[in-house]
Amino acid sequence: MFSKFTSILQHAVEALAPSLPLQEDFVYHWKAITHYYIETSDDKAPVTDTNIPSHLEQMLDILVQEENERESGETGPCMEYLLHHKILETLYTLGKADCPPGMKQQVLAFYTKLLGRIRQPLLPHINVHRPVQKLIRLCGEVLATPTENEEIQFLCIVCAKLKQDPYLVNFFLESKLKAMASKESTNVITEDMLKGQDSLATDTGQAIQPEEMPGAAGAEHMEKEDELPQQADDLSFSLDELNVTSSPESSTVCPNQDYNLVNSLLNLTKSPDGRIAVKACEGLMLLVSLPEPAAAKCLTQSTCLCELLTDRLATLYRALPQSLDPLDIETVEAINWGLDSYSHKEDASAFPGKRALISFLSWFDYCDQLIKEAQKIAAVAMAKAVRERFFVDVMEPQLMQTSEIGILTSTALLHRIVRQVTSDVLLQELVYFVLGEHREPETLPNINRHPLRHRLIEHCDHISDEISIMTLRMFEHLLQKPHEHILYNLVLRNLEERNYIEYKPLCQEDKDVVENGQIAGAIDLEEDPLFTDLSPDNTGAQEWLSVSPPVSPEHPKNDGKTEVHKIVNSFLCLVPDEAKSSYHVEGTGYDTYLRDAHRQFRDYCLICLRWEWPGSPRSLEKCNLEASFFEGHFLKVLFDRMGRILDQVVGDLMVRIQRIPDFTPKLLLVRKRLLGLEPEGPVIDHMTLLEGVIVLEEFCKELAAIAFVKYHASSTP
Repeated sequence: MFSKFTSILQHAVEALAPSLPLQEDFVYHWKAITHYYIETSDDKAPVTDTNIPSHLEQMLDILVQEENERESGETGPCMEYLLHHKILETLYTLGKADCPPGMKQQVLAFYTKLLGRIRQPLLPHINVHRPVQKLIRLCGEVLATPTENEEIQFLCIVCAKLKQDPYLVNFFLESKLKAMASKESTNVITEDMLKGQDSLATDTGQAIQPEEMPGAAGAEHMEKEDELPQQADDLSFSLDELNVTSSPESSTVCPNQDYNLVNSLLNLTKSPDGRIAVKACEGLMLLVSLPEPAAAKCLTQSTCLCELLTDRLATLYRALPQSLDPLDIETVEAINWGLDSYSHKEDASAFPGKRALISFLSWFDYCDQLIKEAQKIAAVAMAKAVRERFFVDVMEPQLMQTSEIGILTSTALLHRIVRQVTSDVLLQELVYFVLGEHREPETLPNINRHPLRHRLIEHCDHISDEISIMTLRMFEHLLQKPHEHILYNLVLRNLEERNYIEYKPLCQEDKDVVENGQIAGAIDLEEDPLFTDLSPDNTGAQEWLSVSPPVSPEHPKNDGKTEVHKIVNSFLCLVPDEAKSSYHVEGTGYDTYLRDAHRQFRDYCLICLRWEWPGSPRSLEKCNLEASFFEGHFLKVLFDRMGRILDQVVGDLMVRIQRIPDFTPKLLLVRKRLLGLEPEGPVIDHMTLLEGVIVLEEFCKELAAIAFVKYHASSTP
């Protein structure tokens, strides 16, 4: 109460007194602060019981007013006084000693407001960036301190200034040896400073040498080194008089350089206050995006950033329950790292482990976004660390285990990660982790060269249907990712030699099969009303056909119309008409598969354009057609699985459906239930067979649509 009264009284006196020139006013407030330390006998009283906060605020207001009254970029006498008399150095010392108690908060707030409210560039000045460096080292030393909020605000304003002028980051890459020398002489430096002696001879905390700085910055730096101004006489008092002790500054284990701005932010990402942690993450996001290569190299080699990212990923992953429902992993709401707020009590769809799952996915999203925004050197280093320290060390043992529950959970988590990753650099490391980096054609003896790839492909045909389906879905989403190595590694590397072709001229027997260019009994799909809206003559179809690769002149397109009719018919006729049901339900016809196939083909053609693949296959004359053909492990497992589908259903389908009374109405009811068009009701007999027939019919239509679209796309110039 007394401090408020004296503050009001002081303002009243100042209002009644004749207005002083700004510089005199500025010096008055600064001397009022320094006189407190000379005259005080009670250094335990909190700073809020003094007039120091008011004087600091007045000094800021004067500096802002002075800048507004002068030409843009011109330094006024008040700012010159602040720089010349190294006021920020003195404030740093008082803040570090936290004398009087609470002074550290006041100093942090003063620095933050000074950098934020003054428009002219201050950080190039040695008497600004050097104390700023020192203050940065005090931030994040201890978590959950009363100064955390001021610390993160200060660090974030420094980051914002570096974003405006990335070159300034070089001031904050400190030599490890110089920093150690500075730390060892801390007591001497701070005491001498407050006694009015020059301290530049012993404090070598600046980031770069004058000769390394181009232009005005270098000239100014050298000028400031030559100018060693004495502090005002009224500061000549000893730290001992105030019982001030120097606390050890934070140190790191970095070998050559310190990047204390990063280290302090890393410490604050561990804050129990979520708001502080998010702000620290935002600051790191800004720093990794700076284009300076030296900063990127220091960030990844001389800080613990990569370790923190990966260690926290590993910790959060290990905190997940051993068993999670794959559906829960897939359907948990979209994750945004900055909005990791979750209340179990308020969540109607809560499940065991949801809090832990959201925390893990949120941190993975942060790592993904950080790598996405980072300068290239930093992005590559962070992504490699995630691969080596998290994917390989933590996830791979889980994916390679033999427990079916463990396999299912870990594969579902891998599936979610594949879906969620957006950074090209992290995607590449994820792809290399899953598939390996091999690009030469596969052979049966070497399909186990990358054990994880081999195991995951084998899981596509696992004895557990749940594991098979989850692994297949993971590969489905992987194949949709815009990365060339995925498709090449799984499929294309085995096709380059084209030894899948039975290269022989047509014999007379083959020619007899064809009558007037039409396979006997084949339906002319071009004249079928089902295809009229999607034929190549249709304008709409031309749009997606136009993105197809052109036919090479040296490989003229053979007329494959007859062959594609044969293929399409073979798929569509696989299920007997008596077992088909889609034509009874609107919106489930073959045309929906055609449209979907068109869209997928068009989208993937656009993705493939960036990979500069050849527009035509290698000529047969240059291929080794004598070598035995192996489609590769991935396609082999898929083809084997598809082959058994036909054994399980079609072989005796007609015999079995004859034994089911009211087969067609039951089949139609099951289809409508699967589509959600009918409510669930009493259990129907032979449900597994009926569902299998429906799935087989849909699968055959999809295969037919793919064959049809592929033919028309490749045959259209």
